[in-house]
Amino acid sequence: MSLSSAQLITIAETYGSPVYIYDAATIEQQYRKLTSAFENCNAKFFYACKALSNINILQLIHSLGSNLDCVSINEVQLGLKAGFTPQQIIFTPNCVDFSEIEAAKELGVHINIDNMSILEQFGNKFGASYPVCIRINPHIMAGGNMKISTGHIDSKFGISIHQLRHIQRVVKSTGLIVHGLHMHTGSEIKDIEVFIRSLDILLDIAHDFPNLLFLDLGSGFKVPYQDGDYSTDLITLATRIKETFAAFEAEYQRTFEIWFEPGKFLVSDSGTLVVKANVVKQTTATTFVGVNSGFNHLIRPMFYDAYHKISNLSAPEGAERIYTVVGHLCETDTFAWDRKINEVHEGDYLAFHNAGAYGFEMSSSFNSRCRPAEVLVYQDKNYLIREREEFKDLLHKQVECNLFN
Repeated sequence: MSLSSAQLITIAETYGSPVYIYDAATIEQQYRKLTSAFENCNAKFFYACKALSNINILQLIHSLGSNLDCVSINEVQLGLKAGFTPQQIIFTPNCVDFSEIEAAKELGVHINIDNMSILEQFGNKFGASYPVCIRINPHIMAGGNMKISTGHIDSKFGISIHQLRHIQRVVKSTGLIVHGLHMHTGSEIKDIEVFIRSLDILLDIAHDFPNLLFLDLGSGFKVPYQDGDYSTDLITLATRIKETFAAFEAEYQRTFEIWFEPGKFLVSDSGTLVVKANVVKQTTATTFVGVNSGFNHLIRPMFYDAYHKISNLSAPEGAERIYTVVGHLCETDTFAWDRKINEVHEGDYLAFHNAGAYGFEMSSSFNSRCRPAEVLVYQDKNYLIREREEFKDLLHKQVECNLFN
């Protein structure tokens, strides 16, 4: 995020707080890092739009040359509306009704199937008429914590690697054509060996699928959330992947594209949630800063125990004090315990950094509190890309039956 405190405050004063602010230049920079690191790997990137799906963000990422990863039919339709072609979209749903899979087929996108029931239904109905990708669960524990690990033995995602013979029987009996194999082991992966182990597994079973065109390693690239933190070493990862592919190609004379589905890596650092300090409350043990937001706007600290750096935009040079930052919901909504922040006064603007991924996207109207506006800064100009929700919006879809009058 390259926006100054003054820029963030000006936007908050213009559109009201809380407000989500995204820096297009940061997204562009992150995408260049990806393409530069993997330029010699025959790689394709599919932005995981569940991280941030505002149509203006999708259009920006499309303009950079990215493809799109979707997990619901609604995301697929949004991606098409944003300008992505069907061949630029991979659809990887989980536990959805078969009708959603059929709808994706009609739209012509890549379909990634992650359970045996859907694989059998799809094969029996469509056979060889529509190629698919299959998501494998490798039984690898990876990711920042259990809540963001998706490749372990108890995960709901993917078809177990131990069900390979069952997959083979379905493919053979129905004539299914398999163009891709997929793995995604989790988010915030610190060890690049996790990706190499996943690739080795996919290459090992690739022999059973003669029509393979690509192998998809999902993503989970680590991004830094606090001082001293680090990001995934993409250059080293790309080198290891290239070496692994080269050895395989030399032995078996087969080559594949490598696909990745980065979400957080592209948009996390671009986003800032700007809030206002409502109260500074001293208790016998703690000094609280109560802000005009809550986990209805940013749930990651409460849901994932995630760390977000918090800075005082209004007084960046003030003496550091220790605060516990909480929201204004009638619920325990603690953003940070005992955090050093430049001295806060009531009315100060505070910034939650690295809020571009799974921030607004996971927001709600809990306590009948309205969702904030979203603003995109592009080429030094501010653009309102989602209006601030009003109370009338919360009532708009409710049907008042007047049953009790």
